[in-house]
Amino acid sequence: MGRPRTFDEGQAVAAAAELFAGRSFDGTSVDDLVTCTGVHRGSLYKTFGSKRGLYLSALRHHIDGDVTRVAGEISAAPPGQAVERALAGGAGLGFLLLAATERAAADDEVAAEVSRALDVLDQAFQKDEQATALALGLLIRSRADRPLTP
Repeated sequence: MGRPRTFDEGQAVAAAAELFAGRSFDGTSVDDLVTCTGVHRGSLYKTFGSKRGLYLSALRHHIDGDVTRVAGEISAAPPGQAVERALAGGAGLGFLLLAATERAAADDEVAAEVSRALDVLDQAFQKDEQATALALGLLIRSRADRPLTP
């Protein structure tokens, strides 16, 4: 019988999400994840199966937390202020943008999660559709001007 889990899975996933958001999937090694989460390599593999498994858990955590929060702020905004809310909350969408540009084309599960997140954001913008293109364009543009930090 194996030893009981001695780490908080939610905390490990949240820490991994921050790391992936800052370094990207390819820029993050398993050693980086071990250091960042404080979880031994064997425990990471036993719990998540692989680096990709942890990445998917982290992406889902990001979508269910940050993306949903930003979408809620956009939905609650009075008409005409959705753009400001999106840009104010946009810093929390970096992981989603990395997933969309770096992994979605090569990984069907990542693509499905990105699509789910974009649906959540699209629904938030439904009441101010004209602002959608402007807000997302500005957000992507602001992210494109920032270098990825290894």
